[in-house]
Amino acid sequence: MSRITGWTIAGAEGQPIYGNTHWPSGERDRVLVICHGFKGYKDYGFLPYLAQRAAQSGLVAHRFNFSHSGMTNHLETFEHPQLFEQDTWSKQAFDLEQVSTAARAGQLPGADACRFMAWFGHSRGGVTALLTAVRYPESAPDRIVTAASPCTGDNITDEQREILQTRGWLESASSRTGQELRIGRAWLADIDAAPKNVDPLAAIKNIKCPVLIVHGDADSTVPVDSAHLLHRAGAARTRLEVIDNASHTFNAANPMDVDSPPTAVVQLADHLCRFCQLAGQ
Repeated sequence: MSRITGWTIAGAEGQPIYGNTHWPSGERDRVLVICHGFKGYKDYGFLPYLAQRAAQSGLVAHRFNFSHSGMTNHLETFEHPQLFEQDTWSKQAFDLEQVSTAARAGQLPGADACRFMAWFGHSRGGVTALLTAVRYPESAPDRIVTAASPCTGDNITDEQREILQTRGWLESASSRTGQELRIGRAWLADIDAAPKNVDPLAAIKNIKCPVLIVHGDADSTVPVDSAHLLHRAGAARTRLEVIDNASHTFNAANPMDVDSPPTAVVQLADHLCRFCQLAGQ
C-alpha cells in the first residue's frame, strides 16, 4: 500500500476541493490527476486502487472531489447537495486546471518537480479532461486517459430542458445514499452559453497530446459506440482499448476492496500505467 496524504485547495467559487495523494517510492516528478464521474467522488469504486497502482508504477497520483460534487471526506452522504445542484462544466474545468496548476507548482503533496503529467477521467470525468485541455491549453497534460466516457457534453432531452427552464431543476436520485439530488438551471445555462465548449468530439480534434480511450464492451450506461466515435474524431492521436465483458464501472463494486479488484479493473490499470510509462520515462 502506497503512502496516502490528504489535502484541500480552493476550487470554483472558492469552494474546497478535497484530495488524496498516493506517493511513489522513487522519484516524484511524474504526476497523474484522477477525475471522478457523475455522482462520483475521489473514493468511488476502483479509483483508490487505480491511484495505488499508478503510485506503484512511479506516478504521484492525485485523486480529488470536484468542488461542486457535493462530496467531502464523509463518504456516507452528499454533505453539500446544494453545491451539486450548482455544478457546471465550467466549474469542473476550472477545478481540474487548479489541481493541475497546484501540482505543477509543487503545492500538493508528493511531487518534487513535475516533468510529466497525465489526466485520467472516468465517465463524465473523462469528458471534463478533454474539455479542460482545450479550454486551458497552458495547463494541458502530456497524456489523457478516458474510461467509459460519453462522446457528448449535452445529453439533456427537450423535455428535461423545458423542466429546467421552467421549474429550475431536475431530480437525480442517488441510489447509494438515497438522497434526492438536483441538477440545477446553471448546468443548462452553462451549456447554452457556449455549446462548442462542451463538445468532447470537437475537443479531441484539437488536443495536442496523445489520448488513450478505454471502454467496456458491456457498458449499458455509456455504450461502447461512444469510444469508437471519440477514437475516430481524435484520429492518429488516440488509442482505443476495449475491455471484454466490462461494465461502466469495469465490474467494480462501490466500495471496492483494493486487494481483490475485478479483472477488468486490473486491465484498466494496466492500460493506464503502460500508456503513461511510454512518455514518462
